[in-house]
Amino acid sequence: MLAAAVMLLVAACAARVVPPPRVDIPRYPDFVYPEVPADLRASQLGVDQNTAWQWLQSGSPRTAERTFQTVLDRSPSFYPAEAGLGFVELSGGDYERALVRFDRALGMAMTYAPALAGRGEALLALGRDGEALESFEAALGVDATLETAKRRVEVLQFRLLQANLADARRAAEAGRYDDAIEAYRLAIAASPESAFLYRELGQAERRNGNAGAALQQFQRAIEIDPSDAATWREVGAVLEEGQDLNAALAAYTAAVGLAPDPVLDQRIARLRASLALARLPPEYQNVVSAPIVTRGDLAALIGVRFEALLRSLATRTLEVVTDTRGHWAAPWIFEVTRLGIIEPYQNHTFQPRGAVRRGELAQSVSQLLALFAERNPALATQWEAGRQPIADVPQSNLNYPAVSIAVASGAIPLFDDGTFRSTRSVSGSEAVAVIDRLAALAR
Repeated sequence: MLAAAVMLLVAACAARVVPPPRVDIPRYPDFVYPEVPADLRASQLGVDQNTAWQWLQSGSPRTAERTFQTVLDRSPSFYPAEAGLGFVELSGGDYERALVRFDRALGMAMTYAPALAGRGEALLALGRDGEALESFEAALGVDATLETAKRRVEVLQFRLLQANLADARRAAEAGRYDDAIEAYRLAIAASPESAFLYRELGQAERRNGNAGAALQQFQRAIEIDPSDAATWREVGAVLEEGQDLNAALAAYTAAVGLAPDPVLDQRIARLRASLALARLPPEYQNVVSAPIVTRGDLAALIGVRFEALLRSLATRTLEVVTDTRGHWAAPWIFEVTRLGIIEPYQNHTFQPRGAVRRGELAQSVSQLLALFAERNPALATQWEAGRQPIADVPQSNLNYPAVSIAVASGAIPLFDDGTFRSTRSVSGSEAVAVIDRLAALAR
C-alpha cells in the first residue's frame, strides 16, 4: 500500500505544470496566441495552455513543448494545444513539423485563426508564398484584428505582384501574349486597385488581337484613375482602329487635356479632318481621283480647306450667280464668289461643271495669296522678290501677275522645261496638292 501511494504521488508531481517565469518582453511577438475556446478558459486545460504559452514567450520552448503535450495528453482533441506545439516547432526552425501541427489543429477546427496564421508563417518560411498568402488571408477573414497577418499579407501581395508583373512584361516583350495576359491577371489579383496593371493588361490584349477585351481593361483602369493620360490614349487608339472616330476623338482630347502631347495633337487634327471629310458629299471625296477638276470641285476644295478664313472675311463682291442651284458645291461656290477668289462669267453663270485650266487655277491661287498677305505683309514682299521669267508666260501676258506670284510662292510649280502651260487641264490630285501647299502657307 505504501509503494502504491508513493507511485501515485510521483505521477501527480509529473503531471503538475510548473509555473512559468514572468514575461515582460515576449520572445516571439509575431506569434498569435492559440486562444482557448470561451467555455474552457476557466478550466485547468485553459490555465495550463496559457502557462505553456508563457514558457514559450519567456524563451523556454522545450518546457513549453512538454506543457503543451501534457495538455494534449489529457485532451487529444484540444486543438489550441496542437497549435501551440506548432508555434514551438516554428521557434526551433522546424517548419515542416510546424506545418503538420497546424494542419492537425485545423483538421479539428478549420476556421481556427491562430492555426491559420501559424500555418502561414510556416509556409512563408518554406518559400511557399502563394499558399502562405492564402492562409494569412483566411486568418484575417476569421479575425481582422491580427496585425501580423495584415503585414504579412501586404508584403506577400507586393512580392507576388512584383514577380507576376516581371513575368508579364517579359512575356509581352517576347510576344507571348497569352502568357503575359495570365501573369497580368495574377498581378491584378494581388493588387486589384492598381490602374496601371489594367492598362498594361489591355495593351497585351490589344497586341493579341482582342480589341474588345483590351477596351474593357482600359475602361477599368480609367474607372480607378481617370487622370491617367496614357490610358486615355490607349482607349483612343482602340476606338480609332474600330472606326469609332467620334469616340476616339473624345478620348484623345481627354488625354491631351491631362498631359500635353504634340504628337497626339497632330493625330487629333487628322482625326478631325477625317470626320469633317466623312460629313462632306461623296462628290467631294471623289475630287482627288478626278482626271479633270471642275470649277465646282475647285470651289469646294477652297471652301472646305479655308473655311475659317473665308468666314472671317467680309463680302467683297455682289456677283449674282444663276446656275448653281441644286449643285452639290453650291455653298462653297457662294463663298468663293463673294470674296472674288473664283469669279463668275459676265453672263452671271459660274459653270460649275466647266474644266479648270492651270491659268485659271493660278488666278484663284493669287487671290488666296493676297488674303494671306493681308494678315502677314512680309509674305507679299517675299513673293514679289521671288518672281521669275516664265518661258511660256511673258510679262506682257495678262496671266503673268497671277501665274508668277503662284510660282514664286511655291503653290504651283513649273514643269521641268520651265513652262507653265496655262491652257492645260488640272487633275484632281494636282488641285489637291496645290491646296495643300496653300494650306501650309496659310499656317
